[in-house]
Amino acid sequence: MTEPILLGLLAILSELLGTIGGFGSSLFFVPLAQLLLPFQTVLALTGILHVFGNINKIILFFKEINWQIALRFIIPTVITVAIGAWLTEYFSPDGLEIGLGIFLVVFSILMLVKPDWKVSPKPIYSLLGGAISGFLTGLIGSGGAIRGITMTAFQLEKSTFIATNAMIDFLNDVTRTVIYLSMGYLSWDYWIHVLVLFIAAWIGSLLGKWIVLRINQQQFRSIVLILIMVVGMWMIGNNLW
Repeated sequence: MTEPILLGLLAILSELLGTIGGFGSSLFFVPLAQLLLPFQTVLALTGILHVFGNINKIILFFKEINWQIALRFIIPTVITVAIGAWLTEYFSPDGLEIGLGIFLVVFSILMLVKPDWKVSPKPIYSLLGGAISGFLTGLIGSGGAIRGITMTAFQLEKSTFIATNAMIDFLNDVTRTVIYLSMGYLSWDYWIHVLVLFIAAWIGSLLGKWIVLRINQQQFRSIVLILIMVVGMWMIGNNLW
């Protein structure tokens, strides 16, 4: 029983940080859960955790969804997440994680140094950000930071940022989770882990919303970028180590 409990605590922490950051829990859950479980099992459990977590965030922030931006991201994301998930059997994630980590650290620092920098939410940026984040999400289980960086540059209001991200992510997660399960990444032996993740997703989302409603917009943006930078540093260090 020790393993499910530890996994549940990691899931609560990941969901809490993912809700505050607005880009989902996988950025934190994937590297941490690999300390306990094999990579392919972690991919499947991460997809399930994300489904639960994003349902919670959609319910909690439903009125704040920017449907125009969400739809621009969803179409390329669902296509590329399926491609990435299918390729997990053929590629090692290590090199990609190091490259992604370097990008996240550099870009988040630049955006912290230039807090007024903003990108117009044009369709091309949404399509490109959605395609890249979807592919990485399917392949290494963690591409939400790319979408987070893109949407942070749009300077969306914090609740809109969280709600829109959750809506985009939900369809990604259903798609990749179905693929992971069809490829046999999760056995019935892990049913207790799924139950624990269901409970953890609710707890983490509720705690995250409670914190988000008590910080201002600039604090929210800074927290998002710092979390992305920390995750990037973790990806680099964990793979090199």
